[in-house]
Amino acid sequence: MNLEKLGWSAFFARPNAFTPKSCAGRVACIQKNRYLLYTESGELWATLTGKLYYQANSSADLPAVGDWVICESLEGDLSAIVREILPRKSQLSRQAAGEATNEQVVAANIDTAFIVVGLDGDFNLSRIERYLVLIWDSGATPVILLNKADLCDRIEARRAEVEAIALGVPTLVLSAAKGQGIDALTPYLGVGQTAVLVGSSGVGKSTLTNDLVGRSRQAVQSVRQGDSRGRHTTTNRELILLPSGGWLVDTPGMRELQIGQTSQGFSETFAEIETLSMQCRFRNCQHQTEPNCAIQQALSEGTLSPKRWRNYQKLQRELKYASDRSSQKAALIEKEKWKKIHTMQRRRRWNSEF
Repeated sequence: MNLEKLGWSAFFARPNAFTPKSCAGRVACIQKNRYLLYTESGELWATLTGKLYYQANSSADLPAVGDWVICESLEGDLSAIVREILPRKSQLSRQAAGEATNEQVVAANIDTAFIVVGLDGDFNLSRIERYLVLIWDSGATPVILLNKADLCDRIEARRAEVEAIALGVPTLVLSAAKGQGIDALTPYLGVGQTAVLVGSSGVGKSTLTNDLVGRSRQAVQSVRQGDSRGRHTTTNRELILLPSGGWLVDTPGMRELQIGQTSQGFSETFAEIETLSMQCRFRNCQHQTEPNCAIQQALSEGTLSPKRWRNYQKLQRELKYASDRSSQKAALIEKEKWKKIHTMQRRRRWNSEF
């Protein structure tokens, strides 16, 4: 398989980056500290150099599924050493679950991110908005897939609700379980194109993956009858080759979807609210009781949904909180660095005096 079919483009080319012993590889799967790479000469299992580990400030600085790397294969063995991670064209990330401020890279160098939404009891517009914030900020293009059409008798109403909060984002209706509407994904899965499936557990990502691959590759489970919640069937991320020549990354369901310090993605997702706020009389308008507030006027006229406005405010608070936490963490890291420097200087003075 040549590099173009693997998703390589001029974006990743770097003059003098390769030696006679090195080659480009794409990360297909990660198992603990081992990386499965797809290269022009076949599959290689690779490990990282100590330098890459040492220079990484967080897990986001290590290879992710979809990354392009420079590696050197070991003679007489189907293994390699990763020496460098090439710059990412796109990077779909989220804040790691819990209180930590660590960034978790879901997939790298993605062209299209499919947001899979179940048209059953787990349908949630606010969650779609969260996914849109992450995807717009990643550099990938979002496409919303309304799955389980066979279980819904209000399809057009649901589609209208989604289109109202996802302006300009393609919204496709399908039923992965019945194999209906799958052909609509074809334009996004051409040779060398890479897509990722994101969504909650139970929305049908694994079933959709099996449809696209053409065989039962991923395990599937039924959802709970009470609330349509699913259980994790995909436990890791993997780059999967499709019959169309495209690549697909299926991901585990995300129960906790925290956003980081994104700004561009937030503005893209809530573009109409950002535009409205610029029409307020006062530049620092708090959108409460100020005169000539465009936001309050839109709410009173019904052109802006109160629920969407509340979600905008909620995500805005989360962004500020994440930014403050990150600043605090950066300050602590800087403080610890200078503490070590001062300790080393005192030791040197002590040794020179005695």
